[in-house]
Amino acid sequence: MKSKKEDFDYQSFEQAALKAMYEGQSLEQALGPLLKRLVEAGLQGEMQTHLEEEKAGGAKNRRNGKTEKSVRSRFGDLDIETPRDRSGTYEPVLLPKHDRKLGNSVEQKILSLYSMGLSYRQIQSHLQELYSVELSEAQLTNITDKILPVIEEWRNRPLESLYAIVWLDAIHYKVRHEGRIVNRAVYSIIGVNMEGKKDILGLYTSENEGAKFWLQVLTQIQQRGVQDILISCIDNLKGFAEAIETIFPKTEVQLCVVHQIRNSLKYVGSKHQKEFMRDLKPVYQAPDESLARVKMAALKEKWGKLYPVVIESWENNWDRLTRYFQYPVAIRRIIYTTNTVEGFHRQLRKVTKTKGAFTSDNALLKLLYLAIENITEKWKSPLQNWSLTFSQLDIYFRDRIRPHLRP
Repeated sequence: MKSKKEDFDYQSFEQAALKAMYEGQSLEQALGPLLKRLVEAGLQGEMQTHLEEEKAGGAKNRRNGKTEKSVRSRFGDLDIETPRDRSGTYEPVLLPKHDRKLGNSVEQKILSLYSMGLSYRQIQSHLQELYSVELSEAQLTNITDKILPVIEEWRNRPLESLYAIVWLDAIHYKVRHEGRIVNRAVYSIIGVNMEGKKDILGLYTSENEGAKFWLQVLTQIQQRGVQDILISCIDNLKGFAEAIETIFPKTEVQLCVVHQIRNSLKYVGSKHQKEFMRDLKPVYQAPDESLARVKMAALKEKWGKLYPVVIESWENNWDRLTRYFQYPVAIRRIIYTTNTVEGFHRQLRKVTKTKGAFTSDNALLKLLYLAIENITEKWKSPLQNWSLTFSQLDIYFRDRIRPHLRP
């Protein structure tokens, strides 16, 4: 059983970080506890590998408590606990015994290189060339595996009670499992809170994307504290909208118009696509829904007999495709498409593009988590023109927003 000291209390950390920022500290200084946790996790991984290697060589050795020392970092002074062994043969690599400063040696030796998508072999080469440090693949695995509890805590951290807008989508990867390569769908949820700041609410994996699994995902974020979502933006996966409305019945579900257009063009002959798009644009670019209906009728009159499946798809999905018409332009432009989450996925693919297939689900999650840490570092500011957007949302959803606002 973990001691209370070893447990990472995210609520206390959030309160302490907020208090520190009110007292004039920077966000980086306030995040010191998280860096401390990552460094200590890496040192524990080193010790585990060291003991395993000594045991394999016939030596008898075991853990012998910890020693604490204060070190300087760009996050402020940190008290780091370093594990000790009985024989005294363990030599820390991430934080050498006489090193009193944390710098690039921690962030770039292992985690930074790994977060950039480099393989263990490439990391070994970099460490040897730049720092004259030799680490085996087993050592690197143990070090990065120690991040898994941090990832698990992050994935289960409490969430805010209300999110203004949430985008949901899946990205697909290949993973080795029981001697064969299988597909994995990684479910991403990006939410915008009442302050207009984006955050990754969840990261989940499954063999295939489906509404049933999305229902489980939505249930989990509800259990983590989400009581309401004003607007959700999704693609047209069968049963997806119903899954959202089952858990959050008041949520306005907006289908991605761009996805609908792409799917439509799949069924339009190449020689007709340009002309069809010219006729379709007045539908989704109309100033209001009433005019959009008029343009849709004209589109059906011209193309209905030639491409009935396309027209029927627009008609069947009309209510959820046109939700954005009821809002002003400031809200429309951020909800009519899932481009926000797709852009996030493109950033992930920049990191993972060199990976043919991941060795395990954990290997996939470790890299995605570290990539997310880098990506979300730039998400500190509210969305552009958020003050105007929030004012408009408050007009439409005042009764649902006001109970959740902080005093």
